[in-house]
Amino acid sequence: MLDYLLSFLILTGALFTFIGSLGLVRLRDFFTRLHGPTKATTLGVGCMLIASSVYFSNQGTGMSLHEVLVTLFLFITAPISAHLLAKAALHLKLKSLTPPPDTDKADY
Repeated sequence: MLDYLLSFLILTGALFTFIGSLGLVRLRDFFTRLHGPTKATTLGVGCMLIASSVYFSNQGTGMSLHEVLVTLFLFITAPISAHLLAKAALHLKLKSLTPPPDTDKADY
């Protein structure tokens, strides 16, 4: 049963990582390229790290703390770095494929 769980986590992680990498290559502007790796690749690497943690904690050596810490660090830093990259792109006024919202006609 454990083998099925580990296989599922590794295949799911590989699929998410592949989709995130494909999004980085295929999408056309900076803002959409930023979305692929921060969402999908974070989930993919997280699934693989959780599978590694479950596997090594079942080998009899106890709880594997390294993978848990790396997973927490990844889930905390990936959204923050994506936010800072997007803010820098807005500050540099990078062109986007979508037009900016019209602030004069906004309903408040």
